[in-house]
Amino acid sequence: LTGDLVTVLTVLKGLPSAYDKDLQEDKEPLFDAADTLELALPVAAGAVATARFRHDRMRAALDDAMLATDAADYLVARGVPFREAHHVIGRLVREAEQRGVALSALPLDILLAAHPACGSDILQVFDMDRSAAQRRVPGATAPGAVREQIIRARQCLGEH
Repeated sequence: LTGDLVTVLTVLKGLPSAYDKDLQEDKEPLFDAADTLELALPVAAGAVATARFRHDRMRAALDDAMLATDAADYLVARGVPFREAHHVIGRLVREAEQRGVALSALPLDILLAAHPACGSDILQVFDMDRSAAQRRVPGATAPGAVREQIIRARQCLGEH
């Protein structure tokens, strides 16, 4: 599918601006993509329908390093430029890796010493549920946003 997309985009890129009459070269990749999807979608639907999610394993696989951007955002919210915040958190991630501990397991004094903007509330950043819940824009990970996506998907499926 990616190859078909690249082929069509390459054809479109080669067209002069606002000229869209000469699209004979797009037919082969478009038909190929349709054929591929016709085979792949039932397989994907079957995989999703029979999937068994091991929530315990999923939670065990979570790693504080996934929240490094949240930690940088924490500093940005306190007036630190993102570039600087990124470097500060990068140093903390390396420190945690060298010690063989999770980022949230670093001693509080090390976290506080990383930057003057760090406060004792920085530990709240390392809560996976909180991280997901704070993203509330459409298409995001907050439970309400996910519910809204499910409702929209069901409405779309009901229309077709």
